[in-house]
Amino acid sequence: MTTELTEEEMRRALFGEPEPPASIIDNHGQDTATEIVVAEPTKVVKKKKLSKAFTPRLRVTLRVGNEFEGKMHEIIHEADTLSSLVAEQEATKIAKKKFRFGEVISVKSM
Repeated sequence: MTTELTEEEMRRALFGEPEPPASIIDNHGQDTATEIVVAEPTKVVKKKKLSKAFTPRLRVTLRVGNEFEGKMHEIIHEADTLSSLVAEQEATKIAKKKFRFGEVISVKSM
């Protein structure tokens, strides 16, 4: 038995018999009108809002006014944070929009 194989025999052993080429279809004789399909838009699914669990809140009390050592008003700001520093900064930032002077009286958790 011969151990030497030709290249063609090796290809057939590895890859199998080659498939006959697909026949060429002549489209020139057929109608070449293209179909236009209009797809309906998909429905947008709204995500259900999860009920919020416990939200940490701090109540910041400020004394504000527009006159130096004049009449002062007390305002209360509720912040959604655990940090008292952030709550104070948020409250004073909002108070500065309307009032010229302000001081923090207290920061309490709710």
